[in-house]
Amino acid sequence: MEYTVQKLGQLAGVSTRTLRYYDEIGILKPARINSSGYRIYGQEEVDRLQQILFYKELGVGLEQIKDILCDPAFDASAALQTHYNELLDRKKQLERLIANVEKTIAAQKGEVIMSDQEKFEGFKKQMIEENEKKYGKEVREKYGDTTVEKSNSIVKNMTKEQHEAITRLGEEVNETLRLAMQAGDPAGELAQKAADLHKQWISFYWGHYSKEAHMGLAQMYVDDERFTAYYDKVQPGAALFLRDAIAVYTGMKA
Repeated sequence: MEYTVQKLGQLAGVSTRTLRYYDEIGILKPARINSSGYRIYGQEEVDRLQQILFYKELGVGLEQIKDILCDPAFDASAALQTHYNELLDRKKQLERLIANVEKTIAAQKGEVIMSDQEKFEGFKKQMIEENEKKYGKEVREKYGDTTVEKSNSIVKNMTKEQHEAITRLGEEVNETLRLAMQAGDPAGELAQKAADLHKQWISFYWGHYSKEAHMGLAQMYVDDERFTAYYDKVQPGAALFLRDAIAVYTGMKA
């Protein structure tokens, strides 16, 4: 079956403007242009649009989606299985949060007693699972299962006060890093403060500290684009700047 841009938009629940934009950036081209100048989409384009919307729902950016779909090795069936697994993970996260909210409501009504630890249980489990999913393989390969499991145990057992403190510390790392980049010197006072704050941050999760591990993690921020993207949200080039600051801080070569 074939669809005009308007019909496909109605079918998929997206605007015709969006479909025209997808055409402009080359992520979803129509199968053909008819004699009247209308974009015409066939089954292949319908399936491709479904994939685009799946990836968007999972938080993937359009540029990355384009790279994925335009890869000659792209396997639609494998991608669909991945989408399915991602949605199951999200379902589990939502079920945990729903259970947490239900218990909180019951506690507020005086029907049950809910400890402070329980109030954050769902969030902590979600944090662990997301970190495992995004970075678990690489971190385990570099530092070993024991280190990762110890870190996960720390997260599971952290108190409300510890959670708030480590969250503030993470924000302070990023803000100090941003200011340090304005100064422009990885060996400068602000950059070294950012490196020290970062040491405190990772020491909480690891339960120990070594210069070698600190430098290794900093190098991973540069080598792995997912880590790079996290710090480059502070400012483009932040991951590299932090790596260089930590190299000075630890006295080790970048």
